[in-house]
Amino acid sequence: MPKRARIRSLFSQMVVCAFLCAGTALPTVAQQKYFSNFPDQADPKAVGAKVAARFVASEHLRPVVVYPEVCAWYGALTFAEATHNAALLQQLQARFEPLTRPPLNELVPDKEHVDYEIFGVVPLQISMETGDSVTRQLGLRFADRQWAHPQSDGLSGQTRFWIDDMYMLTVLQLEAYRATKDAKYLDRAAHEMTAYLRKLQQPNGLFYHAEDVPFFWGRGNGWVAAGMTEMLLTLPASHPDRAEILAGYRKMMAELARNQNADGMWRQLIDKPESWEESSSTGMFTFAMIEGVRHGWLTEETYGPVARRAWIALAGFVDQHGDVTNICVGTNKQNSYDYYLGRPRSTGDFHGQAPVMWAARALLESAQ
Repeated sequence: MPKRARIRSLFSQMVVCAFLCAGTALPTVAQQKYFSNFPDQADPKAVGAKVAARFVASEHLRPVVVYPEVCAWYGALTFAEATHNAALLQQLQARFEPLTRPPLNELVPDKEHVDYEIFGVVPLQISMETGDSVTRQLGLRFADRQWAHPQSDGLSGQTRFWIDDMYMLTVLQLEAYRATKDAKYLDRAAHEMTAYLRKLQQPNGLFYHAEDVPFFWGRGNGWVAAGMTEMLLTLPASHPDRAEILAGYRKMMAELARNQNADGMWRQLIDKPESWEESSSTGMFTFAMIEGVRHGWLTEETYGPVARRAWIALAGFVDQHGDVTNICVGTNKQNSYDYYLGRPRSTGDFHGQAPVMWAARALLESAQ
């Protein structure tokens, strides 16, 4: 072998070794094909940075900080970490500090309910970035309170079998596990997820909003997709619940791919062609599929184009201010087709801002 070729070969081996020793998967050809070379307006780093900057400039929700802001905050924190943006991380951490003392500590929720307890995700994520034990303990207080009054079957006392909870209940427990490595948090999340899968997943792979509400609401299913994705990112291969969750995830992704609009978006009611295009659900499904392709849970050549098309379409719903448009407002469950189809649309709502940052981060990590 010529000397120059030997040098190139040795260099390639060193690069592969560096990735493997770091526990990082090399980007595949399909990932490089589908998750790179985006149009300028869909560059994930630029889009994510714009939406994150918009979050930094936003006001807190009132009267207390609840799940939409928490999910956007989590998205901004993890995006900042993925892009090694120390300035953004500092701004996001500085946003939290005033909530630890009067008068803004009144914005910290103190109610045993899934929409409130998820607040603990923010201090837990910050504690993993800073190493601060006081912040970690604050987050764990919320995670432990989710199971303060467990049901006889081991599920959280806050279980209500709305599909939104497949994210709200599980992601806080996952963050507690990530921060402590205490397996009880991981097992709680997995047990909750499998219970919801068995009760709410329909034969086509999608999920009714609740047992008594037979509609495939977009963002509700988005919470499911994102929740299962977060679970699969953390559950070890040896965990007894992983196979069931992975099967439910794949079944859902297959049906979502069949229901994607030609332009890449998904709809307010997923299976209703007359329904309007909705951005928060599209962001959540995009995030879930990117991670699926990236980690080998999904076939690259099948789902790579679906995820790419979705991201490019979604980026078109981010305006020049970093506000996401066409977001379904907060939605209760109701057994009414007209109710879901007639929900108002919002711009800049945290429900839609959050998943754009999740998806942007996943794209950037897939290319590393």
